[in-house]
Amino acid sequence: MSLDRIARRSRQRGLSFIGVIFIGVMAVSAFAIGGQSLPIFLEYKAILKAANKAKLEMTVPDVRAAFDRAAQIDDIKSIKGEDLEVTKQGDKVVVGIKYSREIALFGPAYLVYRFRTQTN
Repeated sequence: MSLDRIARRSRQRGLSFIGVIFIGVMAVSAFAIGGQSLPIFLEYKAILKAANKAKLEMTVPDVRAAFDRAAQIDDIKSIKGEDLEVTKQGDKVVVGIKYSREIALFGPAYLVYRFRTQTN
């Protein structure tokens, strides 16, 4: 009978308490970083939308002014019209966007998002 009891114990599988705590900490960390990252990506989408609207203008000051108007409506804080790289390729206006955002994790550790794109 004691041999049977030993055999049953060796077949038990599962997580230890430390394993559950570790998985919980990892899940909370992932949700915390994801919760802070979501607004950054939503703002990025708004910046792309504003840049695509602004590229319909013909002059560089008009492009920047149109972007600033759209940025005011969409509450864009990461980049301003003066930060845009406005060029012409043929008869099309191309708006280049380059900026970065960071999330403080803990102590000296930061998560940095760098965005670089241009409208077509």
